[in-house]
Amino acid sequence: MLRIKAFSRDEQGATLVEYSIAATVFVMSLFAVLEFGRALWVHNALTDAARRGARYAVLHCSSNSSSVKNVVVYGDEAGGTQPILPDFTTGNVDVSYSGNFVVNDGTATVKITNYKFNFVLPLLPKSITMPAYSTTLTAESTGLVPGQGPCS
Repeated sequence: MLRIKAFSRDEQGATLVEYSIAATVFVMSLFAVLEFGRALWVHNALTDAARRGARYAVLHCSSNSSSVKNVVVYGDEAGGTQPILPDFTTGNVDVSYSGNFVVNDGTATVKITNYKFNFVLPLLPKSITMPAYSTTLTAESTGLVPGQGPCS
């Protein structure tokens, strides 16, 4: 017959302490994975926003960079009330054109800078500044004759 030995007085509560330590490590690891996932999602969203803005800039070749900034931040040239990311504004976006901006001569660059990613976990720093995201594309034809029209 198998006998189960009773805990002695000095071992009472040891299991509870071990469980609490292991549970704390597990829960903190779980939240760290979730926070890393959120940061990666924000990184991908900023990269995609810069690409989308540069694509819009080369196809519409407008000297009005506010519509390009609205496409980057809100996903719509008219702007909106809900940005694609929290605390993301048109102030984080720079748009520049170079060259003559005709087909294959000239570029549009969209750069996203100083976006702050806010952590949810209280033990981590409050926020980090994401790196700069920049996309440069060459001018394209949008059905206009090169050298004529609004892009020249």
